[in-house]
Amino acid sequence: ANDAFEDCSSLTSVSIPDSVHYIASGTFSNCSSLTTVFIPNSVTSIGSYAFNGCSSLTSVSIPDSVTKIEGCAFRCCTSLTSILIPDSVTIIGEAAFRGCSSLITISIPDSVRTIAQNAFHGCTSLTSISIPNGVTSIKGSTFHSCSSLTKVSIPNSVTSIGNWAFYGCSNLTSISIPDSVTSIGDVAFCDCSSLTAIYIPDSVISIGRDAFGSCSSLTKVSIPDNVTSIGEYAFYRCSSLTTVSIPESITSLPKRC
Repeated sequence: ANDAFEDCSSLTSVSIPDSVHYIASGTFSNCSSLTTVFIPNSVTSIGSYAFNGCSSLTSVSIPDSVTKIEGCAFRCCTSLTSILIPDSVTIIGEAAFRGCSSLITISIPDSVRTIAQNAFHGCTSLTSISIPNGVTSIKGSTFHSCSSLTKVSIPNSVTSIGNWAFYGCSNLTSISIPDSVTSIGDVAFCDCSSLTAIYIPDSVISIGRDAFGSCSSLTKVSIPDNVTSIGEYAFYRCSSLTTVSIPESITSLPKRC
């Protein structure tokens, strides 16, 4: 049941039997000494906050039977270095891996269709990520403060990049936005201080407030013809920016751009 072993701070390992089909909400939340866990193939869903705050958990194997990792399931598992998500998973819930500050590698399978907001917020050791083809939106704060992230692959299925999506990804040097994207949200790439180049495709019609603010290494920006709106502070404090190409479709610019 929900919160069954919550705050069992001396629990070091657990083996879940084959009779279990669902790990309920908060089942092992804040089991701070838990280092290993065996999840059987009978389990189809990992509930919200199931392993939240399991700060000693270093690795976990999710079986092929699991289809959904619910919100905050592994939130603040600060010792978790790697995780393999099986092809059966279609949904990664809100803040599922938020604050997993030791997470270096994660493989997201093509089966995943939804990556909810804040999913990898604060994964400060994550170096690269490939978003599977089929995901249509990069939600708000998905990779917020992933300060070690150097490489991101965005597929053609993505149509929008949400607010704060890559905020504070200070080691991200370049990113290719596919032609399918129509909107770049507020603060989407703000404080990506190592970003030197950005390609904005013709499909984009709006660039949000502070979208590229404080991208201090950005030298050149070409805004495509279909863009009709640019938010305030969109390129604020881009101190290395020497060239900006603004199309005729932009009839006015905000006072602070």
